[in-house]
Formats: sequence, structure tokens, C-alpha cells
Amino acid sequence: MSQESVLQLLLVPVIAIAVAAVARRREWSAPLLLVLAGLVLSPLVPGYQLDPELILLVFLPPLLYSAAIDSSYTRLKAVRRPVALLSIGLVLFTTLVVGWVTHLLLPELPVAAAFALGAIVAPPDAVAAVAVARRLGLPRRVVSILVGESLFNDATALTVYRVAVSAALGAGITWPEAAGRFLYAAAGGVAIGVALSWLLTRLLRLLRDPLTENTVMLLIPFGAYLTAEIAHTSGVVAVVIVGLSVGHRMPSAGFGTRLLSGAVWRVMGFFLETIVFMLIGLQLWPIMSALGGEDPWRLAGMALAVFAATVLARAVWVVPSIHLPRRLSARVRRNEPKPPSWPGTLIVSWAGMRGVVSLAAAFALPEDFPGRPTILFLTFAVVIGTLLIQGLSFPALISRLRVSNEQEIFADNLAEAGAKQQAATASLARLEELAAEGIPESGEHVVRLLRKRTEHQPLAAWERLGGGTGPEGEETPSGLYRRLRREMLAVERDVLVRLRDEGRIDDEVLRRVIRELDFEEANLERE
Repeated sequence: MSQESVLQLLLVPVIAIAVAAVARRREWSAPLLLVLAGLVLSPLVPGYQLDPELILLVFLPPLLYSAAIDSSYTRLKAVRRPVALLSIGLVLFTTLVVGWVTHLLLPELPVAAAFALGAIVAPPDAVAAVAVARRLGLPRRVVSILVGESLFNDATALTVYRVAVSAALGAGITWPEAAGRFLYAAAGGVAIGVALSWLLTRLLRLLRDPLTENTVMLLIPFGAYLTAEIAHTSGVVAVVIVGLSVGHRMPSAGFGTRLLSGAVWRVMGFFLETIVFMLIGLQLWPIMSALGGEDPWRLAGMALAVFAATVLARAVWVVPSIHLPRRLSARVRRNEPKPPSWPGTLIVSWAGMRGVVSLAAAFALPEDFPGRPTILFLTFAVVIGTLLIQGLSFPALISRLRVSNEQEIFADNLAEAGAKQQAATASLARLEELAAEGIPESGEHVVRLLRKRTEHQPLAAWERLGGGTGPEGEETPSGLYRRLRREMLAVERDVLVRLRDEGRIDDEVLRRVIRELDFEEANLERE
């Protein structure tokens, strides 16, 4: 590979990171800005055609795994019914609706090819869903439903997609065979995910080294995905199951493992997400070039019709699937005593942004697949349409509906304060027990220091609830402590750097001491 080729290969990631940095600084939506930047740059870098294997084997596993470890197994379990209805029922329903509309628009296209398009655009994107949920402060149940749906729906869509592609290429397949493939893929993915989770848990207990553990965890999503795919089951389900298991057990891991894992996956997620959204926009030129002399007005009309079918299918499915089970089943009403809100239902209905998995599936179609250029264009139109139209209007919809998670934040802060208070009480009781067993006289000041520090820890949590001791608007004691200590830490770092520059301490000493100061400042940020 020439130096010019390497430079061009690095150009897009560098631009993507720069655009994402601007979006974060301005508090704009990074995914939408990256897509727009990709659309603008597409004619300038026409060689950036999306490689489906790169997306499905390199990008998708770590992105799914990162979203899964950040999710709550407990919360997803509580919303398993709506998640199942969306990740299975809605995908199948959208496939049928979009396939039928496509067949009406393009009667010359084989029916199976039309349904392949339906399966391609059916699943909302996990990356887009998580990015939106992080920014907008949605209620926890809504976030759990959206994230859970986006984690599992790819398995349904990719299975239906493979069946439809096989049928379009002349491989005869019956409905019972298709259903059997789907059940085998889903059940096999779950089984492989559970087995790998069990093996991984025991392996990590043996390693007991944060660097080694996190290096192993970097390989987990790829290993789980490839193992499941080799067994002809769902790699998506396997990765999600392993990710949920690891995330659920992470509080029991060592503190070094948790700190390093959080940093590793935040950087990994940020890097991959920026490239993924930029790549979506960059597909404009390759897709339009493949269309040749097609009538632009006809293409625009078909794109609008398929986009409308995709969006309306979700709205038609979501409303009855959320509310009807409560009316028809007493068991559902017992298990879910709080009825779903209509604002939450509308948000779920509108949160159907598609992403890179749909594009990867479209590009993975064989070159001789019937209507491949048109299917690529329609897929691109749906992805861009949902990201820009739904993505741009989503914050306004939430604001108009006056939906927020402020009450949940208050409840979380209250629970955190109470939990810290109980933990501090137990910690102090243990300290007194140890002190009663005998502490050297020279160590009494250590006991006093520990006692004072432990008593201070719950204060910040109570102050977030309005429990500060000063008048309104006055800096709380914990806030004053953090501000003064940060100033002290900054001076300490300046002194240490000066000593290194003067040759009085080695770089290794500087890094070790700076690391200790960094951990203390990180704790100040969390308090």
C-alpha cells in the first residue's frame, strides 16, 4: 500500500474525530453532524465504499458489546415483553409492510427481493439509539425499551434477510424451514452467549490482573460473534448476552479492572461511532454512481414511499403492542402495575433511526442480485431520512411532550445518599472494631483521618438533594472542599513537572505520582 493510500485511509477517521469534537464542544448531536459531513465529503472521497464484512465483523461486535455492558440486565428484564414485541414482532411486521410496498412500486422485482429490502431496513440501529438516549434525558423505561430493542432486533432482521436473499436467488425454502432457521439462530445465539459468559467469568477470576483482563475482554465480542456465526447461529445475540453478563458482574471485579474497562470502552465506542456515522454519509456517491440513468423523480418518489412505509409501520405496530396486552391480560397488569404513558409511547414510535447495519446488509447483496442498485439507493434513503428527519425532530418532540427523567434523577440521588450513608455507617463500625482490637499510639491520627474522611463521603450526595448547610446560592462545604483541593492538586502537579524538568526526579517517578493525583481528582469529580 502506497503512502498516499495510507494517508487517504487515515483522512476520514481524522475528519470524523474533528467533527465529533466540535459537536461535543458545542453540545450538538454528533451522529447527525457526522452524517451531514459525510454527505458533503462523499464526492471528494468517492473510493470510500462501505465494506459489509468490515462492518459486520469488525465494527458491529464491539459496538454491540459496548452498548450491552453499559445496559442494565435488571432493567432489560423488566421490559422484556415490549422489547420482544419490538425486536421480533415489529421487525417481521416492517419487513412485510416495506416488502409489500416495494413490490407495488417495482412489480418487476421478485417478491423475495422486495422482502429482502424490508428485512434490510427493518431494524433500528443500536448505535443511533444509544447515542440519542445518552443525550436527551429520556425516562429510564423508555431508554431501556429502545436500547433493548436495538440490541436484539438485528438478530431477527439478519435471519429474515438471509432467508429472503436465498429465496430471491432461487434456493427454495418453505415457511416452516424459515421459522426453524430463526428459532435455531436465536436459541443457538443465547446458548453460545451463556456458555461463553460462564467460561469468561471463571477465566477472569483466574487472571486477577486488570491489564490482562481488559485485553481478554477486547477479544470477547469478536470471539462470541465469530463462534456463533460459525455455528450458523446469531452472532448478534451471542455478543449481547455476553455483554449483559459481563456488565452485570462488573461491580464484583477489581477496581483496577473497572477503571481500565470504563476508559477502554469509552474510547473504543467513541472512535468506532464517529467512523460509522461518517461512513453512512460517505456512501452517497458510490450509491448514486451505481444507479446509472435512472429517472431521478421516480427514484425520489420510491424513496419517499419506502421511507413513509418504514416510519408508519413502526407507529402502527407500537401503539397497540404497548397498550393492548394490558387490556387483554390480567397477568400483564399485575406484572406491570404502572400503565405506559402516551408521551412515552409516542417517543418509542418516533425513535426508529436506522444505521450502518442496514447499509452493510444492502452492500452484502451479491452483485447479480435482482435490483441491487435500486435496493442500495432505497436503503440509503431510509437510513439518511430516519437519521436526519427523526433525529433532528426528536429533541423538539421530547420538549413538546415535556418528557424528562428529572424525577428519576432525584430518586437516584436520594437512593445514592441513603446507600452512601449506610455504607459509611458500616465502614465506621468496622473501623471502631479494628481500633478496639488495638492500634499503636502512633497510629491514632490515622484512625482520626479515616473517621473524618468516611463521615465526609455521604455529604456531597445529601447536598445534591438540597441539604447543604449554607444559605441559598452559597457554596456548600463539599463544593468548597472540591474546589480548594483541585487548586492544591494543580499546584502539586506543577511542582512535580518542574522537578522532572530540573532533572531531580525521573519520568517514571513523575508518572507514578501524577497517576495517584489523577485518581484523587477523579474521585472529586464523582463526589
